[in-house]
This record gives sequence, structure tokens and C-alpha cells, in this order.
Amino acid sequence: MSHIEITYQHNLPLDPRDVIRVFQASGITRPVNDLPRIARMFAAPALTISAWHEGRLVGLSRSLTDYAYCCYLSDLAVDREYQGCGIGKELIRRTRETVGDEVSVVLLSAPGAMSYYPALDFAAADNAFIIKRKR
Repeated sequence: MSHIEITYQHNLPLDPRDVIRVFQASGITRPVNDLPRIARMFAAPALTISAWHEGRLVGLSRSLTDYAYCCYLSDLAVDREYQGCGIGKELIRRTRETVGDEVSVVLLSAPGAMSYYPALDFAAADNAFIIKRKR
């Protein structure tokens, strides 16, 4: 699947059922059994970018940003069937292009993706703190 035509959309409202399907197909851990919560997660984010193949949502990114200083890349998911095609890289590139070079892009990586991000110019941060969610 190395040469497929993918289209991208910025801030297109996404059907939460499609989001759940991509989350499940990507391997990312999100509350996919809670449709109302997924709907809330995508109801008013500052920046979403979606990747489409022949009308089917195959990848997405969701970021919270002030467009001035900081952008938290909260979700990056690509359907496993489409992984390795550069979609994740393009979602990040478009996020960075949209927020500009004065804005830091910050993310928390899933354990299985730790080796992915350094190849995309992310540096590991040893000065981060987190209060983990309870559910």
C-alpha cells in the first residue's frame, strides 16, 4: 500500500463512530466503549487533522493549542492497514505547519510508539510531569 492517494482535512467534524473505528484499527488505547466520551473528546478541540482514503477515515490527529506558544498533540492514530504509508508523519507535519514555528508541539507517547517520534524530530523530555487520569 505504498502509493495510495490520501486526502487531508483540517477541523472537519468527525463522526465519533468513525473515530472509534480508527482508534480500534490503529492499536491506540482510548475509551472506545464510551461513545459519548469520544464525542466530547472531538467536540471542540483546537485543531484536528484527518486523513481519508476513498471517503474512509484512515488517520487522525487531535491537538489542543493556543497557536502562540504550545500545542499538545493529544491523539495521533492511523489504521494499521495504512501504517507505514507516511500518514502519521504527514499529520504531524500539517499540525506543525498550522501552529507555526513559534509553537512547541508536545505529546505523551504510547509505550509501543516510543521509537517512532525521534525519527520525526521529537526530542525526549526529561522535565515532564503528569497526573494520570483515574479512568
